[in-house]
Amino acid sequence: MAAFTGIPVAALDFYEDLEADNSKTWWAAHKETYDEIVRRPMAALVTDLEDEFGTAKLFRPYRDVRFSKDKIPYKTHQGAFVGLAESCGYYVQIDAAGLMVAGGFYASSSETIARYRAAVDDDVRGPELEKILASVEKAGFTIGGDKLKTAPRGYTVDHPRIELLRHKSLTAGRSYPSPSWLDSPRTLKEVRKAWRALTPLVEWSGQVLGAN
Repeated sequence: MAAFTGIPVAALDFYEDLEADNSKTWWAAHKETYDEIVRRPMAALVTDLEDEFGTAKLFRPYRDVRFSKDKIPYKTHQGAFVGLAESCGYYVQIDAAGLMVAGGFYASSSETIARYRAAVDDDVRGPELEKILASVEKAGFTIGGDKLKTAPRGYTVDHPRIELLRHKSLTAGRSYPSPSWLDSPRTLKEVRKAWRALTPLVEWSGQVLGAN
């Protein structure tokens, strides 16, 4: 595979057009464009990051609509994920708005969430996570993830880390809206820099959840 040289700005236009006409007819007419300006550059990007972070999964463009009321057939973004454990790792995405990078864990099983909460409750692991998240936020990332509205079963509302205990998933992400450097090799440097900043969170999550 050729070395990464950038993601064409036309990739953003591609997804803007797909949002306007998310149909099989439109997709069939633009499938080659998708392969050329979206999928191949993204594949090259994650391949160049592989030595440091591991092998990435490049997600398919088709939505699973079997159990969804929303029958729109195609995803309006292209994502790639490097997994360290169950739903835990690094993520990068391109869509109409620009580039987005993230890390952490999401969509976890009840057993995984229980392990996460036990670590947050721990007098050593819990403060470790607080320190990591403070550093990640200072670096410009936004903390996110699904949360309970109340305290999880077995924990009191006055727990010193109750906000973290409410999480069912925990991520940190950063968006780069239409960056001027998107179509240049700098994109590789920016994603690498972001993933390095997220490594403490990803590694903490992997250790707690059970890294592969």
